[in-house]
Amino acid sequence: MSDEKIIIITAPSGAGKTSITRYLLGKYPDRLAFSVSAATRSPRSYEKDGEDYYFLPLDSFKQKIQHNDFVEWEMVYEGKYYGTLKSELNRIWAAGKTPLLDIEVKGAIHIREQYPDSTLALFIEPPSVDELRRRLEGRGTETVESLMARVNKASYEISFKHHFDKIIVNDDLRKACQEAEAAIKAFVGF
Repeated sequence: MSDEKIIIITAPSGAGKTSITRYLLGKYPDRLAFSVSAATRSPRSYEKDGEDYYFLPLDSFKQKIQHNDFVEWEMVYEGKYYGTLKSELNRIWAAGKTPLLDIEVKGAIHIREQYPDSTLALFIEPPSVDELRRRLEGRGTETVESLMARVNKASYEISFKHHFDKIIVNDDLRKACQEAEAAIKAFVGF
């Protein structure tokens, strides 16, 4: 287990972590593998179970918590749980790849605490909270209430950025992708 590494990309919602994750997975498909998180929310129209998330009923998720099946989990929004299954990390390591986790800030801190020497945790910071609000509004998926909740949560999450190995300000997606790539290459050694 000592040479099994974990890469975490975390950020407030709308900061660009999924875009950066997709870039990295597309560039290094033979070295990195996406760690599919479990979630209790319903899939969006474009999402596939087992590919984007493992969509679980709330009772199944809670049962997995009781059985200690998660490396990390949290209730991100009221009644909506997300987590990283231990079996998912083991699946990726068994395939000879490094898991790339695109997860929430609290979960990222929790994994980093459990695997301090084998984790690289990158924090993607939006250029500003106002820009983050514009990005979230541009998605067209938020109600006024959910937009406010996400923006408030983002401000809180940004206060934890110094808990991570590297902070990447995403004011230029191409540059942010290159910064993340350089950090990962140095950490994993490819």
